[in-house]
Parts: sequence; C-alpha cells; structure tokens
Amino acid sequence: MTRVVSIYLPDLPTDRIRRADPSILPEQAIAVISRSGSKRWVSAADLAACKAGVHVGMPAAKAQALFRGLMLVDADLAADASALERIALWALTIYSPIVAVDGRDGIVMDTEGADHLQGGEMPMVTKIANQFLAKKLTARVAVADTWGAAHACARTINRDTVIVPSGETVRAVEKLSIALLRLPSAVITDLRTLGFQTIGELANTPRAPLALRFGPEIGRRLDQMFGRVAEPIDPIRTAELIEVSRSFAEPIGAAETIDKYVGRLVIQLIEELQKKGLGVRRADLIVEKVDGTRQAIRAGTAKPARDVAWLTKLFRDRTEKIEPGFGIEKLSLIAVMAEPLEEAQKSSALVEDEMTDVTPLIDIYGNRGNRVYRVAPVASDVPERSVKRISAAADPVSTVWVSHWLRPVRLLPRPELIEAIALLPDRPPVSIVWRGKRRKVKRADGPERIFGEWWQRNAEMEAVRDYFLIEDEAGERLWVFRSGDGVDPQTGSHRWFVHGIFA
Repeated sequence: MTRVVSIYLPDLPTDRIRRADPSILPEQAIAVISRSGSKRWVSAADLAACKAGVHVGMPAAKAQALFRGLMLVDADLAADASALERIALWALTIYSPIVAVDGRDGIVMDTEGADHLQGGEMPMVTKIANQFLAKKLTARVAVADTWGAAHACARTINRDTVIVPSGETVRAVEKLSIALLRLPSAVITDLRTLGFQTIGELANTPRAPLALRFGPEIGRRLDQMFGRVAEPIDPIRTAELIEVSRSFAEPIGAAETIDKYVGRLVIQLIEELQKKGLGVRRADLIVEKVDGTRQAIRAGTAKPARDVAWLTKLFRDRTEKIEPGFGIEKLSLIAVMAEPLEEAQKSSALVEDEMTDVTPLIDIYGNRGNRVYRVAPVASDVPERSVKRISAAADPVSTVWVSHWLRPVRLLPRPELIEAIALLPDRPPVSIVWRGKRRKVKRADGPERIFGEWWQRNAEMEAVRDYFLIEDEAGERLWVFRSGDGVDPQTGSHRWFVHGIFA
C-alpha cells in the first residue's frame, strides 16, 4: 500500500533568513512583510514574534508597534521557492525516489518501497525531524495513506511527527478544518458561509448540490484525500539529473518484458553517464501505470559505477516487487546521484597479489536496507570519541591510533556504572558489581590517566579518568575507569564504570 510523507515547513521564510545571516541572535524576533498595493502585512513570523502577539495577516505597522525589537524583512518569494526546491532535491537523494514541492511551505514524497531503507516509518520520520532540527529548520512530518491526508495532518499537529495508521484516514481527518482540503480560498470562504467547518461535515453532505454550485473540485479533493481517486506525485526534476525513459503504445506487465526494457534503459543511462565522465551512485526506476499511479525502485552503489551488467542485476533483483496492475505505460531511469569516474586498470599480470573488490557485496547488503560501514580512527584520547563511522567503500584513513596501552576488542556503546571497592587515590578495585554480578579482581594493571579535551569543551578543563585493566576469577578481562583523580572532586564524581571487554 502506498504511504505518503508530508513535510510542512511553517517557518521557512524566517528560518531561511536566519541561515543566510548568522549574525542574527537566536532571541531576535523576525517577521516577514508582504506588500499588496499600498498595504504591508505580516506573511510569516517566527516563534519569538508569535509569542509577542504577532500573527500572519497583521498589518506591518501594528506588528512593529506591538513589539519594539521586531525585525521586519521584506518577503522574497523567489528565494523561498528556491530554498524549498533545494530541500526537495536533498530529500530525493536520501529518502525517496518520488519527491515533489507541496505548495509554498512543504514537500511531499511517496515512500512505498523506500521506508525499509530507513528502518521503517517511525525511525524514518524521526530521522527526518532530527535532520531538519540539526539544520535549524522547523519541520512537521506526517505519514498517511494519501497525499491529502498527510498534507492536512502535517499542518495541524503541534509536535514534530505523526503517523496515521493504514486504513484510518477518515478518523484522522474528519474533524480537521476544510481549509486543509487545498481548495481555492474563495471556495473555502463560501463553504464557511454555508456553515461547513470540518472535512467530516463536508464529506457527509450529498455531492450533487455541492457540485452544482462549486463544480467537481470539492468532490475530487475529498476522493483524493480518502484514497478513492489516485493523486500521483510528479517527482521533482532538474536539468542536472540524467534521465532516460521508454513509453509504450501498448501497456506491458509481464516480468520478462519489464526486465528486458529495464536492461535497455540501463545501457542508455550508462551511455549518457559516460559522455559526461560520471558514474552512478544512486539510481531510481520510476514505473508509471495506466491508472495514473507510480511505483519506484531505488538502487545504490558504494562507489561510482558504469558497469552495465552489475547495475542491471541490482534492478532485476528487485523488479519482482513491481505490481503492474492494469499495465505499465512508461519506465524511467534517473541517476539521482552521480560522481566523476575515471577508468582504472583493475588487474595486471605484473602484480602477484590481486585485490579483492568487495564493493558488489556492499551494494547487495545496502540495497536490502542494511547499514554497511567501516570504523576509522579519530585523533582523540577520549575512547568513545576515538572512532567514527565512514562509508564501507571510502578511501583508507591516514589517521592512526597512537597508544602504548592495550585497548579492548569491544568498546561498549557508553560506559556502564558499576559498584567498586578500591583504595583511593590510585589503587585498582579489589571487587566490582557489574550487571548484578559480583566479581572478585585477581589481577589488575594501571592506572592509565586520560585527560578531558579542555581545548574543545570548557566543562572538561579539569576532568580526568583513571583506566585499569582488570581480570576476575573466571578469567574475564574488563576495562574499567574511575571518574576523577581520586582526590579532587572537581576532576570527576569518583564513580566507577566499565567501558570495554578484552578478548
């Protein structure tokens, strides 16, 4: 079943202004002013301005008189539209093959067949909200069965995310305002004059009188919202995206026929990429059906590639998921992500040791939705900061760990608090209690003192840890540390933690 994600950006104009001018203080209130003839009115206001009583539609003079420190900025619709398009293209490369701009304040995407790559709907919407927050953009994310339902829910929630369960669209939208039906403002005004306030009231009214007075648009929007009529999302495209397509006079549906034309499209795409010296990193196959719906299949590679046989295999392994329905009338293959690729000699008879290329294996796991990565060293004395995740096919990292002390083969995700009996200030523990089990220490080595990174974090100016390698009666070796130097409370809490396990 198709699932649609709507991302509403209520503060896009003010967020864009803040990102463009880093000198604006976080507490500075901003209002965007639009002009209509000689009238000047507020078309957008950030949270600080709204708390002071400023709202959309308020005359600019009144807003300025209401809040002395209010920063007034003229609206720039072209800049807002450009920013929204960049956000949509970013979402296209990360989340879904089918992404489009949704009005002036949002984007919409069809995540059918793509949400599993993010771990499911809940991890996906949480990640989306967190990534917008990290970029200092206010976002409301909603998932529903239809574009109309997702659009309406995203614009009514007072939290970051909402997921409407499949089949519960009616219950989710029946009490929402008719203004969320994406109808012309004049129609909304007339409907309110007639006494309609909610979508449920409008949906339960006979269609004939409404169609006679307002035309078919109201019925069409209601049918789209409730999934009775398909509302395909026209994906965003730019001139930079390399795309090849094939339309069919007679719809196709047989698996062998689909595979045949997918193979031909791959050859055409590789030819276009080769002309520009590019290799594909991520490609989308868009399937357009006779009933107006679309289905998408995404395949990615760990490195830029122009191997026809391999790319064809990546798509053919997943074409069995295509549901042709009444038939397919068009297939499109788009290189969503492409990078420069130079031809390189893979092997030589003069070289005895041939390097094994594991990129195909990485591609297979990655296209199944598994996270594939390598761990690389980072120049940091603090153990949990001394590693980072990098692409599985990334170039070797030149940074190496420099330490004369042993390190555990397994570092715990975070230090775990333990109870320990030890003499201060520098003796190892004689026994510990970890995960409910008491362990008597038979051997110990240490301490190894690690200082906080005071040049990066003021809070670590005096912080230290004393690490010990201990071995219990069963022969299990653990890496434990005491927070602090054992004397000065300002250096740490003097509590004990387990941080790693030795082989």
